[in-house]
Amino acid sequence: MPVAFAVDGETVYTAVDHKPKRTTALKRLANIRARPEVSLLVDHYEDDWDRLWWVRLDGRARVVDDGPEHDRGVELLVQKYAQYRARRPAGPVIVIEITGRRTWDASAG
Repeated sequence: MPVAFAVDGETVYTAVDHKPKRTTALKRLANIRARPEVSLLVDHYEDDWDRLWWVRLDGRARVVDDGPEHDRGVELLVQKYAQYRARRPAGPVIVIEITGRRTWDASAG
């Protein structure tokens, strides 16, 4: 699923924000709690297909409901996204410790 995220060193943060959801018992949070191994795919698209690229970050995730780590993730997201400056994420933060990465870009063949 698409997410807004911020990276700090070898850690990725994303948050449950105010966008409408059918329930607050989100499947993604239950999935992380049950099996914390995750992947985050970041891709770049352009009409010029020679400029396409992607990065896949593999890691171990956890759900943080409050405390300093939660606050750090929210602050990084607020710094990166104007929408979050107007309305800070109030839900849990997903913290991903990066354990591996793979990359591809079209220019490399």
